Amino acid sequence: MTMAAKTIRIGGGAAFWGDTETGPEQLVRQGKVDYLVLDYLAEITMAILVRARAKSPELGYARDFVTVVMAGLIKEIAAQGTRVITNAGGINPIACRAALEEVMRAAGVHLKVAVVLGDDLLPRSAELRGIGVTEMDSGEPLPEAPTSINAYLGARPIAAALADGAQIVITGRCVDSALTLGALIHEFGWAEDAYDLLAAGSLAGHLLECGAQATGGIFTDWERVEGYENIGFPIVEASGGGDFIITKPDGTGGEVTPATVGEQLLYEIGDPRAYLLPDVTCDFTAVTMTQQGRDRVAVSGTRGRPPTDSYKVCATYIDGWRATAVVMLGGGRAADKARKMAEVILAKTRGMFADRGLLDYSETSVEVLGAEDTYGANARVASPREVMLKLAARHPEKSALEIFAREIAPAASGMVPGLTGFFAGRPQVIPVVRVFSFLVDKGLPQVTVESADREIPVALPAPGGFDPASLPLPDTGAGAEGLPEKFLEGPRVTVPLVELAWGRSGDKGDHANIGVMARRAEFVPFLRAALTADVVGGYFRHILKGRVVRYELPGLNAFNFMLHNVLGGGGTASLRMDPQGKAFAQMLLDMPLEVPAEWIHRYDLAPLAKAG
Repeated sequence: MTMAAKTIRIGGGAAFWGDTETGPEQLVRQGKVDYLVLDYLAEITMAILVRARAKSPELGYARDFVTVVMAGLIKEIAAQGTRVITNAGGINPIACRAALEEVMRAAGVHLKVAVVLGDDLLPRSAELRGIGVTEMDSGEPLPEAPTSINAYLGARPIAAALADGAQIVITGRCVDSALTLGALIHEFGWAEDAYDLLAAGSLAGHLLECGAQATGGIFTDWERVEGYENIGFPIVEASGGGDFIITKPDGTGGEVTPATVGEQLLYEIGDPRAYLLPDVTCDFTAVTMTQQGRDRVAVSGTRGRPPTDSYKVCATYIDGWRATAVVMLGGGRAADKARKMAEVILAKTRGMFADRGLLDYSETSVEVLGAEDTYGANARVASPREVMLKLAARHPEKSALEIFAREIAPAASGMVPGLTGFFAGRPQVIPVVRVFSFLVDKGLPQVTVESADREIPVALPAPGGFDPASLPLPDTGAGAEGLPEKFLEGPRVTVPLVELAWGRSGDKGDHANIGVMARRAEFVPFLRAALTADVVGGYFRHILKGRVVRYELPGLNAFNFMLHNVLGGGGTASLRMDPQGKAFAQMLLDMPLEVPAEWIHRYDLAPLAKAG
């Protein structure tokens, strides 16, 4: 008799620090998961944790993991034997473990907790400066006074902790997908050079790392998704061969389809031929997704190459101060009144700065929400009667922005009419925590796994040495003359891009990606010709400072656009309302495209509605 292959279930219960506590509850109580992975970190989160640790040395980790998630579930986790893997340790994993142990003692539960250490390179900042590390994009040297320096570690330390019997593994900074890959390496014994398997496990982690984003959350076709109030969180079913199933607990809301899962694959990736991770270089171009029953999608076709010989490192440093005011204006010509108010406040405070011998603002940002300022020349609203003014500023001195903050409220009685909505009170002046990313040789971090009874040095794999520059430049379509004649013959009609494609966008520092996936394979040749890098760059020309590169993913009938230097610094350094490009895909899906008129009936498309 042939024994069935072992299958494990891994649930992704958190997408960021601040995600709903119902995700972990659902997966533990309904998901029948062997592993619960909880992803709390992003570059913007690291900046928040830096500010928290500056207030108290006992902070610097995702406190909700301990005080909400584990405090509520620790007895059930222990009873079921569920193993938990999380990067909630942030920049203070030892403090995170200590707090968790207090929760376990109060609950009368004892589970072995291991902490992965070695990502924190702040004590070695002088050494890093001595070897001449430079920022990945700008080439600038390491700042003199970094507030944190953390390497993105991989999955091997997590696998080592599990092999040592840890039931809960807490890491500091590691790549998000490593939480899942570490469990898969432990369960199936994948070798260091089993690159196709490691790439598939990394993709499984990438699909889990953002929680409900894979199960209908922020899906382009949001109006068809049912049960947001009880949306299901994703589960990977893996049996060790590389292919896997994405599903969710029975009876939960949301949906799992190739479209919802495909959108998540496209989220925050760069070159899909070379998605760079510490353990493997992933190639997603041939990935396919197939519906296998309700809310079950089979994922296959992931390929892998050796990893690079470097770790990415994220440092943070203080770069001046910032403040943001948000108020409402109503009535006729509301947008004009908002812009006048911003103009007057900035002019007045600049005069006050000059009187006090203060420098001018480092940067200001005025966005009138409701007037579609974020769309630039693509805006369609003519004359809104209610808007929100967002006025933000950055300055090297805190005292200057305290003046700015005090001069917002006086506008209510001394400037334009219709001003209201001071719900947040006086704007808060906070430090600008800027991200500085660079590469280090993989031999530099000294990684260990520490539990209550011992510390284990982790022997990491050979570097790998893959060079992304060895890949040919992608065919971006830049400079194309336009659509082929076959699409221009006969009558044409204008439709928005959303009629032809789904989309998802996200950030990588100051860069953004927009993934576009054709709704039908028949649309791919048209999109390839119509949606060039130049066209997308032109659509975002009001904010784009760098180049646009287009990549293709034939397995998903998809394209990925990388927009360089488009986020105003990105994360906590940006003054914009959308510092992470989260709305970029939805904005691009509004783009009007001329298609053959007969497509309207053949594919049931809706023509572009005229602006009111």
